[in-house]
Amino acid sequence: MTPRPLRVAIVGSGPGGFYAAEALLASEAPRVEVDMIEALPAPFGLVRYGVAPDHPKIKTIIARYEKTAEHASFAFLGNTEVGRDLSVDELRRFYDAVVFASGAQTDRRLGIPGEDLPGSYTATEFVAWYNGHPAYQDRVFDLSCDCAVVIGQGNVAVDVARILAKTTDELAQTDITAQALDVLAESKLREIRMVGRRGPVQAAFTPVELKELGELADADVVVDARDLELNDASRAEIEVLKWRDARKNVDILREFAARELAGKSRRLVIPFFRSPKEFRGHELVLEHNALSGEAGAQKAVGTGVLETVACGALFRSVGYRGIPIAGVPFDERAGIIPNVEGRVVQNGAPVAGLYVVGWIKRGPSGVIGTNKPDASETVKHLLADAPSLAAAPEPSREAVLELLASRGVRVVSYAQWRAIDAAEVARGAAAGKPREKFVDVDEMLSAAGGPNAAPQKRGPTVGGCK
Repeated sequence: MTPRPLRVAIVGSGPGGFYAAEALLASEAPRVEVDMIEALPAPFGLVRYGVAPDHPKIKTIIARYEKTAEHASFAFLGNTEVGRDLSVDELRRFYDAVVFASGAQTDRRLGIPGEDLPGSYTATEFVAWYNGHPAYQDRVFDLSCDCAVVIGQGNVAVDVARILAKTTDELAQTDITAQALDVLAESKLREIRMVGRRGPVQAAFTPVELKELGELADADVVVDARDLELNDASRAEIEVLKWRDARKNVDILREFAARELAGKSRRLVIPFFRSPKEFRGHELVLEHNALSGEAGAQKAVGTGVLETVACGALFRSVGYRGIPIAGVPFDERAGIIPNVEGRVVQNGAPVAGLYVVGWIKRGPSGVIGTNKPDASETVKHLLADAPSLAAAPEPSREAVLELLASRGVRVVSYAQWRAIDAAEVARGAAAGKPREKFVDVDEMLSAAGGPNAAPQKRGPTVGGCK
């Protein structure tokens, strides 16, 4: 008798999940059957709901994920949330192994007074809002002030600052949502500040992202040349090969600093060596910093010098963390599922049959392509463990679907996602855009068609950004 395939559930359909599925389905011994379980009716997680709308080339990676989805041993179970529709214990009833690819779905906090006042927003909610994530469409962003401050200098912070600084003409032919475009069209912002606590060498943005800021149609980029005077440790850092992006960043920033202002209607200012101390709803208190420590380990140390800037909108982009899943170990400090090379561990010992990939494995680091070797490492260990894994009592996709149907869950297949996709593209074509996303789950379910396609009212999920 031919042995049955190894049954694997992947929880999450972002880059980490799809790279894991690709690696698993390439296995011949054992043969693997993959069910990808996604809380939203739409796949692709971070690529769909995290990549900025004015970066369409990055989204072309979806073509690779689509090839994986076409594999005969792959199934997409959309609109199905682990923890709401299925428990982890139930997953282990139907699958020999479970791979968590749920990403880092929430923001780290600044920990300053006033952080939760009106006018203070997280980067995650803003990015998800303008990208059409259904769970964030009730957010309201007041851009009627003169100045917005973005705290953080990673690529997400750059995205937030760039979207705030762009004209509607620059965004009109992207897949940004119609609602977001309308709000941005009414923006009164004249200055956007993207603030970093350390220096230009330590900033986390990449040269490609940084360079774009100097190409905005109606926003001058402003850098204080004094912030680019490097201390000895920073000069040593940019001499090391692994810091080559930092060297490029400094060169770009020096070019920005040397520019004469063109008199554009907005200014995008990039201050360094400042930490937020208090948000007062209409102004932000910053403390000036100095760097301390050896090359590669420099820290920002407050000098006691305070600066108050007008700020009617504060966007916090200082890192991300995962959300715990019931029945799975979680490291509260690191914001990840504890693991050793992708094997989930509890109290230092592996938890048989549970694995992890992506940001929920390693934290929010790297670019989309970083998830490929990350997933390969996890899958290598999963396949090595396969002979010793406890067999699932009911290793059947049909059994999973029957259980979900009995609970009234409207599961969206990959073919039905394609119907949603086609409808979005058609909506976009009418407006001269690549697509107009559905921002409501019920609308997505209606567009999906097929059996049981009636709208289904359930609480919104914050899943999908992996």
